[in-house]
Amino acid sequence: MSASIREKQDISWMLSSLGSGAAGVAGSNFLADYASIKNGSYGKLMKAYYGGSASSTAKSVAQKSMSSYSGKKTAPTSEETKAYTKVQSATDALKDSADKLMKTGTNSVFAKKDVTVKDENGIESTVKEYDKESIYSAVNSFVTNYNSVIQAVDKTDSDTVMRRVTSMMNSTSGHLKSLLAVGISVNTDGTLELDKKAFMEADMSTAKSLFNGTGSYAYSVSSQASMINYAADREASKGSMYTTKGTYGANYNNGNLYNGWF
Repeated sequence: MSASIREKQDISWMLSSLGSGAAGVAGSNFLADYASIKNGSYGKLMKAYYGGSASSTAKSVAQKSMSSYSGKKTAPTSEETKAYTKVQSATDALKDSADKLMKTGTNSVFAKKDVTVKDENGIESTVKEYDKESIYSAVNSFVTNYNSVIQAVDKTDSDTVMRRVTSMMNSTSGHLKSLLAVGISVNTDGTLELDKKAFMEADMSTAKSLFNGTGSYAYSVSSQASMINYAADREASKGSMYTTKGTYGANYNNGNLYNGWF
């Protein structure tokens, strides 16, 4: 028996089954399948499922993923969509408050102002001092909005969103010593708590290094808030990706579908 292989000048014949129109390509899973094979995620799935050394947990996860790969999905419910919308609103507010603390120059909340003081003899003089009340107000807004994000995310069910939030919380843990120095502690649920008395008695230069400028803790949180916002937006928009039959109307990131499991 012999096989006859027809020589091809390009790979267009591989795509011939997709049809010549745009609908043919959009309605196929070929590109998504190809992406998952090319980046190795499909291989990971197969090894975990069929490999004799794979743990029962890995096999269970792989089997669950394989059953979902058929394209049958459950679109986000209206409540889930609302939850992601709340996350977006909360992260917008957090980014705004972080950006306010980050401002430098004359518009900075940390810009020193002329303050009249008296010495022990009652003689008045003008000195440059931090406006602690204004700084406290800005930091308090930051803490409030940070906590709103933690609470909003707690009502969602997305590994992607949770990973982003975990990253933000890890950044907070990395700055814990400086935070404690200005009266900010971390509760067991990940939220922040600001002690006004301790803050007002703290060295404002420490608060400035913590919240002001590029590379500060506030800068890190602002960046992570944007990433959480983006992840929540992607989750909320999945509802528009489904057909009335509960299947995807377009290839939605299928190429990396399995990477998160291993």
